[in-house]
Amino acid sequence: MSDPLGILIVDDEPDFARGIQRLLGKQFPQEHIRTAQSGAEALEIMAAEPCGVLLTDLSMPGMDGVALLRLVLEDWPRASVLLLTAYGTVQTAVEALKSGAYDFLTKPVEPDALFTSVQRGLERSRLLGENARLRGLLARQEGAPELIGESPAMRRLKEATAAVAESDYTVLVRGESGTGKELVSRTIHRLSPRNDRPMLTVNCPAIPEQLLESELFGHVKGAFTGADRDRKGIFVNARGGTLLLDEIGDIPLSLQTKLLRCLQEGEIRPVGSSRNVRVDVRIIASTNQDLEARIRDKSFREDLYYRLNVLSVTVPPLRERTEDIPLLSRHFLARACAEMNRSCKEIAPEALAYLAGREWPGNVRELQNFIRRLAVFCSREVIDMAHVRLAEGQEATCRDDPNCPGPYKEAKEKVIDSFTRAYVRDLLESTGGNISEAARISGLSRVALQKILKRLELDAESFRRGNA
Repeated sequence: MSDPLGILIVDDEPDFARGIQRLLGKQFPQEHIRTAQSGAEALEIMAAEPCGVLLTDLSMPGMDGVALLRLVLEDWPRASVLLLTAYGTVQTAVEALKSGAYDFLTKPVEPDALFTSVQRGLERSRLLGENARLRGLLARQEGAPELIGESPAMRRLKEATAAVAESDYTVLVRGESGTGKELVSRTIHRLSPRNDRPMLTVNCPAIPEQLLESELFGHVKGAFTGADRDRKGIFVNARGGTLLLDEIGDIPLSLQTKLLRCLQEGEIRPVGSSRNVRVDVRIIASTNQDLEARIRDKSFREDLYYRLNVLSVTVPPLRERTEDIPLLSRHFLARACAEMNRSCKEIAPEALAYLAGREWPGNVRELQNFIRRLAVFCSREVIDMAHVRLAEGQEATCRDDPNCPGPYKEAKEKVIDSFTRAYVRDLLESTGGNISEAARISGLSRVALQKILKRLELDAESFRRGNA
């Protein structure tokens, strides 16, 4: 039901209704005041635009005031219904109030009594509307079980998440690495009116700059080498739903202008196309970077920042919610045991106390990985400090081992760089250092291939001599 507003006067005598309308219009100039001459007309008006106060005559041909009262309160329970009659008796008033009327006035109407009754009716309807909104907000907050924690910082985060989910505005989710920004973003989508539509994610730094534009906006056939067919971008594929631009701080400046236009105009232009495409998607952007500092050093557009930062949610680091660590630890342990098809384990009180006092620079992600190690190394039902020390030893070994994968982003960059170097060397060896032939075989432009060679510090000439 829409929030109630305005006043509706229902009376089969048009002159009387207009007279009441003039009186109330002077007393309540901020309210939208309408009139209707029958119960049926009043219901049509309510269906189009519900009101806060309905003032109706009791005796009307066809549908009388009590019948109208019951129908209105059935569909619009927050409306305050006031009954008017020239035949006011105590019995009639009692029956009307039992049917749900907020108040009962007799004709001729005393202006002061009318103003008081209408004012109270409006206040009641607004209060009921605010209570309903807060109940809905609380239900949304409680409907986010994936956000684990009861600390003040987490309660504030849950409230903020539920609040921003109600609107369709762009949201900027900020927080350190490992705090759970993507989880918060997915919770916003799940609690939003768009939850029956897809939520898609673009990891901005994981996609090469020359491919990111096509990934976001799509391309038409022939737009570049290898574009052998039209391709819809993720903005189109997420139509009607939500698009998460993960780590938005790493998006290249060349694309920031195009993204800004998309946010301003609600349309995109696929690569190689001459026409724009309308899109309907809610944007959530996340970052662990100081965007204000990026603005100062001219690596992030200030106008794009304000377009993204319509609503903002900050995910607290684990050091600001240490009281949640025992709860998180139990949750992650239960999940890890389920993943390994093992019986559920418990953590001894002294081990929980130690975990709560330990530093977690990697935040929730680091804690979760540590709990997984505990689940692996503990063969007993209870995890004690001995198991914690063992897991810490494994963690230190991994930190000191140069062959340990390390952070995902760094490991991925190493793998990509190694593959690219090996691929280019094989390519140049097979073509005898012929750049044009190598570009044709690889599907890269000659300029792009030369840039790769320069970055890898490889000289095509050396492959012609066979001494690479």
